[in-house]
Parts: sequence; C-alpha cells; structure tokens
Amino acid sequence: MAEPLWTSEAIAAAVGGEESGAFAATGVSIDTRTLEPGDLFVALAGVRDGHEFVPQALAAGAAGVLAAQEVEGPHVRVADTFEALQRLGQAARDRAPQTRRGAVTGSVGKTSVTQAVRAGLILAGRAHSSVKSYNNHIGVPLTLARMPRDTERAVFEIGMNHAGEIGPLSRQVRPHAVAITTVGPVHVENFDDGEAGVARAKAEIFEGLEPGGVAVLNADNAWFDLLSKEAHRAGAVVRSFGTAEGCDARLVDFQTQAGHAVVQARLHGKGLDFPILQTGLHWGLNSLAVLLMLEALEVDLGDGLAALGSFEPLAGRGAERRVRLAGGGFTLIDESYNANPISMAAAFATLGARRAEGRRIVALTDMLELGPQAPEFHAGLASPLEAARVDLVFCAGPLMKSLWDALPSTRRGGYAETAAELAPLVARAIEPGDVVMVKGSNGSRAGAVAAALVALDAGSGETG
Repeated sequence: MAEPLWTSEAIAAAVGGEESGAFAATGVSIDTRTLEPGDLFVALAGVRDGHEFVPQALAAGAAGVLAAQEVEGPHVRVADTFEALQRLGQAARDRAPQTRRGAVTGSVGKTSVTQAVRAGLILAGRAHSSVKSYNNHIGVPLTLARMPRDTERAVFEIGMNHAGEIGPLSRQVRPHAVAITTVGPVHVENFDDGEAGVARAKAEIFEGLEPGGVAVLNADNAWFDLLSKEAHRAGAVVRSFGTAEGCDARLVDFQTQAGHAVVQARLHGKGLDFPILQTGLHWGLNSLAVLLMLEALEVDLGDGLAALGSFEPLAGRGAERRVRLAGGGFTLIDESYNANPISMAAAFATLGARRAEGRRIVALTDMLELGPQAPEFHAGLASPLEAARVDLVFCAGPLMKSLWDALPSTRRGGYAETAAELAPLVARAIEPGDVVMVKGSNGSRAGAVAAALVALDAGSGETG
C-alpha cells in the first residue's frame, strides 16, 4: 500500500493544529468540484466560506478536513486555514530536502514553459509540478502541499498582478533554478511606472532562490540588463537564452512545417537541431529556456529534447484543430486563453509565416489590464497584422474598437461589442481552406468565439 501524502498527526504538527479523529490523506483539495476520494479538504474563506462545503467534501470521499471551526468528521483545527495551507506547503518542502525545485514566471509563456519543463522532469524521475495555472497566493502553497515526500524534481509556476506578490511565493518555494520568460506590458495598469515596474516585480522571483541557484533569462528582452543585475545581486548564476552571440542557449533558426517545427540552436557553443510539436515562432526561445531550466535541475539533455519533441500545445495556447465544413475544412488555431501586446504580435508573426491554402483570418477580443494606454496598445496591433499579411480581422469589445478604427477597409472582417455577437460574423465568413486564429484575454470571452467555431464541425473533427 502506498504511503499516504499526509497523516492527520503530520498535518497537525506541520500547521500547529489540533487533531480530532485520525485520518490519512492521499491528496489536498480546496474545491469540492474537483476533490478526489482520499483528499484532505482545506476549508478556505473566499466568495463563500469553505466550511459550508465540508459536508459535500466528506460525502465525496474526503479523508479529513483542515478547518478553522468545529466541523463534522475527522479534522485538524487551526486558527486560520489559509495560513495553515502555507505552513503545510513549507512542511512539504522541508521534509523533501533532496528535491531540486524550479520556478517559472514571465509576462508571456510561463504556463507553457512550466508544463514543458514538467514533461522533462517526468522523464528524468519522480516529478511534481503546478497543475493548470495554479500560480497565485493559493495555488503555489497548494502545489507545495501536494508534493510527495520522495519527489526528486519539481517545477512551480509563479504569477502576479501587483508588486510584492512574487517575492513571498518564491520564498515559499525556495527554488534552485528560476526562469523569467520575458517582460512586457502586462498588468501595467497596476504599476505607476508601467513596464519598468513589471520588470522589478518579476525580479522578486530571485528573493527565494537558493544560494548559488540559476537564473534563466531572456537576453532578447529589453529588461535583460535590469533582471541580470538583480539576479547577480541575489547571488544567482545567470544563464541566458536569445538570438545574439554570447547567449548560453542561442537560437539560430526556426523552421515551421506541418504541425511541428525544427529549432536550430547552439547550446553552450555546440550546435543542436531538434524538432518540437509547436509552430509558434516564440517557441524557438521558449524551448531554449526549457532546456536551460532542465539542465539546472539536473536533467539529461536527451530527456529534455525528448520532452520537447512530444510536448503538445496546451488548450487555448496555440492548439490547432481541423474543423470540417460541408465543402471542405478550415484550420482553427485556438489562442483564446490569454492575450497581451507581446503574445498578439508573436501569434500574428506565426500566422504570417505559415502556408495557407486559403485566407489568414483572425478574431480578436479585448486585451485587459493595460491601463490608460490600452486603446493605443490595441490600435498598435494594425502594424503586425499588416506585416503578417492577415486577410481579414474580426474584432469584439470596446478596446478592440481602437484596432478596428486603425484597420484599412480591405482588412476589416467585422466588429461586434461582445464575443458572443462576434462569433456568428466570423462563422459566416469562413471558407474551406482558411486558417482562423482566435485570440484575446480570457476575461473578454475569446474562448466563446473558439467554441462557436468548433461547433461548426460537420464531422468528428481532428486535433493536431
């Protein structure tokens, strides 16, 4: 029988709580909708108090509860369940001193890079990682608390909306290696000094870095010098990736083919060509960040290349689907999970670089959290759209109206105030052979447009 993740005795000792009824948990959950039998249910305060859901958790098979008040069933009682979750995560870290830990942040690409690193860690041994985008003040300690005692390597995603958020999370993880994928105008509405403030906030990831740890940084990014200086100040060994001579991992060329690409690079001065199951141009640099992170976490290069060679695009982050129509089919590129000026430009460039049997079409919804410059950022997308030779542009939302107004009439496909209203306009315009990209912020409902286009499928549909 497998060793439990946590016993009630170990939980009580870790969090300074009072045990009431012995139990052994095989997992940790904060949500009854995803709770698995055997999980410890942590009753957090939120929009609704988690204690209201204790009966549901126990009925769903929870082994026990971490609670701040008397509840039915076996439980460990504490003064504050959120603080207890943090302490449980730190106890999980401390009881596994052999674990090599990595952490990833960045304005764009942190989830994909984290998951690609995870794929390499799995090939190398007993691995643990964040699931989905569990990267905030709850997701990071929860991921730590779920880490088995015998974990050899782990990787954590760390995100932020404001200054002062990444530092405490990094200190909880205490990574041996960190990566900052890039810095750009994301969440700038929360920073008086704009992008510079974002860069300094990302640099907080060095605060928890173990002595002599590795910082993997994007040398092509405008904030590389600032980040490199902060990394060195924290005692880090800097490893750079980029397109210039002198980078530890240098991108030489990136060739897209049907459903995949070939990366030509130099790693520590040695030539290296390898295939990846990605077509986004940004994956040239992403793949090098992944290899440097895996190297820092003591993963063989062979395992890293094998992981990159089989790692597929995540849902809403470039996944492609062939949608069948009565007279043929079109290719849907789903980039609906998130959007900012950097990722928009990268997505357009990728679309422009691929061969298209028919037209290149984009359906865009608002980019959020860009502050007073938001209209300007949206209007500025007209230039990369032109460079990518996009044929038709569909826009939804009050901010995308700025782009719509900046487009030449020949490129205008249609405008609507909401994503729901835009979807049928796009659907009516599509013809067999077209390549259609949907991109926007999750909060502006870009996913609804992608879902509506998938629903056009006259056959079973194929994913690719």
